Amino acid sequence: MAENKKMVEDITSRDVDFAKWYTDVVKKAEMVDYASTKGCMIIRPYGYAIWENIQKILDGKFKELGHENVMMPMFIPESLLQKEKDHVEGFAPEVAWVTHGGEEKLGERLCVRPTSETLFCDHYKDIIHSHRDLPKLYNQWCSVVRWEKTTRPFLRTTEFLWQEGHTMHETAEEAMAETEQMLNVYADFCEQYLAIPVVRGKKTDKEKFAGAEATYTIEAMMHDGKALQSGTSHYFGDGFSRAFGIQYSDRENKLQYPHQTSWGMSTRIIGAIIMTHGDDNGLVLPPAVAPIQVIIVPIAAHKGGVNEKAQEIEQRIKKVCRVKTDVSNQSPGWKFAEYEMKGVPLRLEIGPRDIENNSCVLVRRDNGEKTVVSLDNIEAEIEAKLKAVHDGMFESALKRREQMTYDVHTMDEMIDTAENKPGLVRAMWCGDPECEAAVKEKAGLTSRCMPFAQEEIDGKCVCCGKPAKTLVYWGKQY
Repeated sequence: MAENKKMVEDITSRDVDFAKWYTDVVKKAEMVDYASTKGCMIIRPYGYAIWENIQKILDGKFKELGHENVMMPMFIPESLLQKEKDHVEGFAPEVAWVTHGGEEKLGERLCVRPTSETLFCDHYKDIIHSHRDLPKLYNQWCSVVRWEKTTRPFLRTTEFLWQEGHTMHETAEEAMAETEQMLNVYADFCEQYLAIPVVRGKKTDKEKFAGAEATYTIEAMMHDGKALQSGTSHYFGDGFSRAFGIQYSDRENKLQYPHQTSWGMSTRIIGAIIMTHGDDNGLVLPPAVAPIQVIIVPIAAHKGGVNEKAQEIEQRIKKVCRVKTDVSNQSPGWKFAEYEMKGVPLRLEIGPRDIENNSCVLVRRDNGEKTVVSLDNIEAEIEAKLKAVHDGMFESALKRREQMTYDVHTMDEMIDTAENKPGLVRAMWCGDPECEAAVKEKAGLTSRCMPFAQEEIDGKCVCCGKPAKTLVYWGKQY
């Protein structure tokens, strides 16, 4: 226990300094290291394994819906980027430029991709000619670069990993259906695999993606009450198609412009997992993406047959989970702390007395619950416990979000809540951008989304008192 205590004391408490706690966790759990390039991160094997599991699940879902993976270049000629005015203006402050190739100055600057709409459109103009070529359902897994002023591992870095879907459709209705469908894929993934409850909704015009007609978002609330935009899906209409001259012959042999979408989720979602579920002992990982789902810790391993029994159990249960047996010479207490730090969902303890009783002890990471179970049905017991861990994590996060979401009716209430009650704020809005800006200026809150599940909690705008048009979630953000 002393060794266990010493290890967890190395992590700053969440309630003392949440930002320092976060940094402690990602470093001590060996998820990332800082790169020599300012603002960039090295994703270490344990952190990358989480991303691989996320990628595997999402990639499967995309392909089930007919999407194909492609790879676009890393560089975008400046003239290509300039073709869509609103888009380039939106990204201008974050763009990194390549000006030289070796010792020679380039005739045209190259942008290191911050996103790939222009690259896809430049390609689509060459391959879309007829309605028979539509829809085009493409996705790519890659890294992008955005020159951020303030960085933090996973949450905001100069280079980060993501997937970006880019699709083209015959009609606006098909494209809008795709936009909402993919947002729901993200939302279901967060809730069903990451145990993170999210609010699904539409961004205001001020907060929408540069060049988009509409942006849809899933917003998650972190343990400290701040919001994290966890996935977005955008409807572009035919704006990019017109800018890039993408046309097709429709079913009546008339030339039309296709309608476009894009959607993405990045390694930022790993930051969401950490900040939604983690505690003062380290990570708490949802079973679906945990690199190790079950850690087997032999007790009194110096006694004959204990390590052998542990490895026998590993061979049995590896059919139903990702499992590791720690047969190192470290003490059980050290191992308990180590794998708590790494967020392993389930610990299996096996010792001489357990072997005599044909049983083992299962310990849940999310709530510390210990259960003695028979080895006869250990596979089924493991599967049931992992599901219970996921369900428990989701319910805990949902309860916390509900407890930290406040309905307000006036600007005075908004300001008081923002200052004294961390969390999300629900308030009505008239739709005037000036009122949206006033909420940010006076209360320090930005609009997170206009939820799909609309309610009327007041008939008046929280800012101006005029008739309200929509319910908005407001909050401080990462």
